[in-house]
Amino acid sequence: MGSKQHRGEVTVERILDAALRAYLAEGESGFTVTAVLDLSGVSTGSLYHHFGSLQGLRTALAERWTGALIVEMTNALQRHDNARDAVHALVGAYLRFVLDNRDAALFLHMADTDRETMARGRELRDLQEARLSPLAQWAREGIASGELADLPLPLIESLLLAPVVGTARRWLSGIHDMDLTEAARILPERIWLSISADPATARG
Repeated sequence: MGSKQHRGEVTVERILDAALRAYLAEGESGFTVTAVLDLSGVSTGSLYHHFGSLQGLRTALAERWTGALIVEMTNALQRHDNARDAVHALVGAYLRFVLDNRDAALFLHMADTDRETMARGRELRDLQEARLSPLAQWAREGIASGELADLPLPLIESLLLAPVVGTARRWLSGIHDMDLTEAARILPERIWLSISADPATARG
C-alpha cells in the first residue's frame, strides 16, 4: 500500500469516527460539517473528497457499522452445523455487538437512521449482497434439511432478527428494565421455536 493511499484510509477512518461522535453528541441537529471537521481535524476539502456530501458521510457511517454487524452475525451462523445452535450463536453475536459497540449500535438503531435504511433498503441490500448471502444460504440449507420451516426467506429473516433488534433498541433507549445478558439466555430458544420446522420437537 502506498503512503498516499494509507493516508487516505487513515483520514477516512478519522472522519467516520468523528461523525459518529458528532451524531451521538447532539443527534441529527449536531451532525453538521462544522461539527465533524472540528472533531476530526481534517479540512473541508478532505471530507468532500472522500464522501461527496454530508449525506454521503452519513450513509458511509451506516454502511460501515451495518457491515460490521452483518459479518459478526454470519460468522456466528457459519460456526455451527445445526440450525438450532446457529440461532443461539447469532442472537449472542448480535447482542454482544451492541454491548461492545454501544455508540455505533445506538446510531444504527436511531429512528432517523432506520428511516434512511428503509428508504434505501433495496440499494443498501444490493451493496451488502455478498455479506448478506450467507444468511440467505443458511436459511435455504435449513429448509432443505428439514430443520427450518418452509417459509419465505424474508419472513425467516424477520422472525430471526426482529426480536433481537427490538430488544437491543429498548436497551439502547435507556429503559433500564432490560438485561442483555438475560435476553441472550432467553431469546434464542424462543426465536428457534418460531422458525423450527417442527416446533413440537424443537426443544429436543
